[in-house]
Amino acid sequence: MQVPGDIGEGEESDEQEHVVGGGQSHRSSVHDSYCRWAIRATDLQQSKVSKEDVGLTSYDPSYGNTANCRSAVCYIDGDKGILRYRGYPIEQLARESSFLETAYLIIYGELPNQRQLDEWTNNITTHTMLHENIKQLMESFRYDAHPMGMLLSTVGALSTFYPDAKEVSN
Repeated sequence: MQVPGDIGEGEESDEQEHVVGGGQSHRSSVHDSYCRWAIRATDLQQSKVSKEDVGLTSYDPSYGNTANCRSAVCYIDGDKGILRYRGYPIEQLARESSFLETAYLIIYGELPNQRQLDEWTNNITTHTMLHENIKQLMESFRYDAHPMGMLLSTVGALSTFYPDAKEVSN
């Protein structure tokens, strides 16, 4: 099984030498794999001033220099205003597909036909019921509680109400 980021068949790698602080240099691979011709951030750790040093780390607060990885699910080109899911422009999906049709597309790789959509909708609908205690938990938060804290707590609590859900392959 190939792991994203590993060099596999048909992918290219090029060894490059980099000079860093203190005039030291190291070699790292530049990959054209899942990420477009990029150095893995963990490779920067090879650049150390001493053996005790943790090495260089990367910091990119605006993701202005973060390599986007190739994905079969999503394609984004922010400069051109392009967002596609499984090849479909987001505008088309928003205009012509329902939320459940788009969810099916993302998970299964194709838009559902009517029979698949009916089955998928029934499957989703029958699994939307929540235990009454989850509702009580959500009502117990202060009126001004932060929504992310409420979401985090509620999702965490779901696992205590539905212990069978840990069987993710079922």
